[in-house]
Amino acid sequence: MDLAFYSATKLARMIRAKKIGCVELLDHYVARMRRYNPALNAIIATRLPAARRTAIKADAALRRRSATLGRLHGVPMTIKESFDVVGMPTTWGLPELRKHRAKRNAVVVQRLLDAGANLFGKTNVPVHLADWQTFNPVYGTTSNPWDLARTPGGSSGGSAAALAAGLSALDYGSDIGASIRNPAHYCGVFGHKPTYRIVTPQGQTTYGKVSESDISVVGPLARSPDDLALGLAVTAGPDAIDGSGWKLALPAARQTRLRDFRVAVMLSHRTADVDESVQQLIRKVARFTGKRGAKVSFRARPDIDPERAHRIYVQLLRYATSGRQPQSQYKRFVARRPRLHANDYSYEAQFVRGTTLAPREWSALNEQRHRMRMAWAKFFEDWDVLLCPAAATAAFPHMHAGERWERMIRVNGRPQPSTTQMFWAGFSGMVYLPSTVAPIGLTREGLPVGVQIVGPQYADYTTIRFAQLLEREYYRFQPPPGY
Repeated sequence: MDLAFYSATKLARMIRAKKIGCVELLDHYVARMRRYNPALNAIIATRLPAARRTAIKADAALRRRSATLGRLHGVPMTIKESFDVVGMPTTWGLPELRKHRAKRNAVVVQRLLDAGANLFGKTNVPVHLADWQTFNPVYGTTSNPWDLARTPGGSSGGSAAALAAGLSALDYGSDIGASIRNPAHYCGVFGHKPTYRIVTPQGQTTYGKVSESDISVVGPLARSPDDLALGLAVTAGPDAIDGSGWKLALPAARQTRLRDFRVAVMLSHRTADVDESVQQLIRKVARFTGKRGAKVSFRARPDIDPERAHRIYVQLLRYATSGRQPQSQYKRFVARRPRLHANDYSYEAQFVRGTTLAPREWSALNEQRHRMRMAWAKFFEDWDVLLCPAAATAAFPHMHAGERWERMIRVNGRPQPSTTQMFWAGFSGMVYLPSTVAPIGLTREGLPVGVQIVGPQYADYTTIRFAQLLEREYYRFQPPPGY
């Protein structure tokens, strides 16, 4: 395997052992970027002179042995375009922000730099980070390295594509609607959506906003779950203001083998049917864990109504992102809402309702959400993780015309609005739970599939541990053909 596909953890060890230099490693990734990125369009902005200076200093520090080396010392990485990096563009795909340059680093960016990472580029996003595809009028379209005619997912699509193609050692994304989990699944890499608020999102906003959004989190993407654990460890914790009053103490995973896990499995649901090609691979990995001695159930579920949970999620999601919408669209939705039929639960109708929620309505939905949190907590008294899909299908072909709910994907031979599969984003996401996505195989078409590993609140290292055991015993990252 090409050096570029090694895990960031392994590369950091090699740098410390002086088996490879920081400049040499940076040059290797830059060479691959120049070779493969023109077709992928995954990395859309770079800071190569600064990165080279950083690499030179990192090599010098190793020679002196006098400097305190961070856990990512000299490891080249990229980051999602939505994070502020001093002197680099932060546009969220919006043409009106094309000339914007960040004046300070996002907290996550600074923590990665403090850990020694050498950040050399930014990866592409959809407009407003609001799509399971990655295209925008500023940077254009990003493609999936497994099939250039298909989406890499979104909104961290550029991040996942860059990692899968071996253009970067590590990346960091954000997730409110599977924006880490979905691209990881589509591109065959690992991704972790942390427990809500354990990693501060400060510096990952538009127009200088500083308030945190409901549901939304930031977290790592990588080619190994060891890198997810490392990326989370160096970035997790409150910002400076919150940190004056509370500290984060995530529990370590208590399981050391697959046989130590109690595993519930959910393959599909009538609210969002999942293609048999995805179900089959999740079924296989569940049975494998059972053969390894884990307690496995295909029937265990939290005591909630999944269909109702989906409706609540979509409205809370759309309310949380309503501030991104132009005033003209908001006024159209306000005018349209009274005309909606009471039993219209289409995504479009939920979009309109969520965007125009009154405070009292939001409060009622929030109460139901927290009752569901309690039900999930009760469920996890008996089960350690829930395995489920990250999406209804493998990566689908590029389709940019029309509204998202008008774009159809084929699920078990039948058309399904692409937005319906967001059920698999919100089921655990709106109740603050951590989820790790791990690649588990390829479809007959040769497209990667990942499994979503959901755990109880703050059990981030437990879901990552399960992914680590799968990597060790079942399936590892595979580079796409031709890279």
